[in-house]
Amino acid sequence: MITLIRGDDRVIVTPERGGSIVTWHRGERPVLRDPQPNGLGCFPMVPYCNRIARGRFVIAGESFDIGRNSAGHPHAIHGIGWQRAWHVETATKDRATLSLDHDGGSGWPFPFSARMTWQLNDQGLTITMEANNRHDSDAPMGLGIHPWFPREAGDTIAFEADGVWINQDTVAHTHTPVPAAWDHRAGRAVSGEPLDNCFSGWPGLAQLPGLRMTASAIFDHLQVYTPAGAEFFCVEPVSHAPNAINRPGPGMAMLKSGESVMGSIDFVLERSGN
Repeated sequence: MITLIRGDDRVIVTPERGGSIVTWHRGERPVLRDPQPNGLGCFPMVPYCNRIARGRFVIAGESFDIGRNSAGHPHAIHGIGWQRAWHVETATKDRATLSLDHDGGSGWPFPFSARMTWQLNDQGLTITMEANNRHDSDAPMGLGIHPWFPREAGDTIAFEADGVWINQDTVAHTHTPVPAAWDHRAGRAVSGEPLDNCFSGWPGLAQLPGLRMTASAIFDHLQVYTPAGAEFFCVEPVSHAPNAINRPGPGMAMLKSGESVMGSIDFVLERSGN
């Protein structure tokens, strides 16, 4: 494990468990949920985000079956990066850069490399992600992060979006305008109707309890997960909707051989009450 420290912030990163954050505290305040045994506070999603229905897809007429990678879940979920050990490239007091090389074997048929940097700063934390297609021809690529936030009574989330995906069999199926009950522009209670839905047209800004999240343009979708009665919620910047690889039209980026995509996400913490 790697411990990053800057001011009152303390982040524990575990390269061997998906290059993930285990915990992040500002003083005594948990910014991310304190994980249950074997849990994580935030993990990367690469080379795809959220779900691929039944772990199957077709590209250029060729069928692929990548299997299901989470026990009891009917779909492939969250990519493979969160389930692999990452290599530590550099680590200083407040910054760590990790990398992952995938040869195209188990879990994803296309070789790729990924790099991720966790950087503490005076305002909070910046996460930078990059992925490169090492396949000898075009290949799909997606990036995202999956943070888990502690949940308290009265918490709200605020963001803009131009649409939302309605699920069928727990997978995004139909795209619609945002229903009034799911409109987060003026702030919506986390305790409202439970959501596990992806919002499209996200402009890269979300206000969460005690922090502001901003993201690069590549992350133009926002997955919101607010399960009923849970002690956490998730707000996940992602580069595409779930199961986008199985739909025509705009979806996952198709990278040429040797091409890369990159983006960053900033967590800016409010100072009051620290």
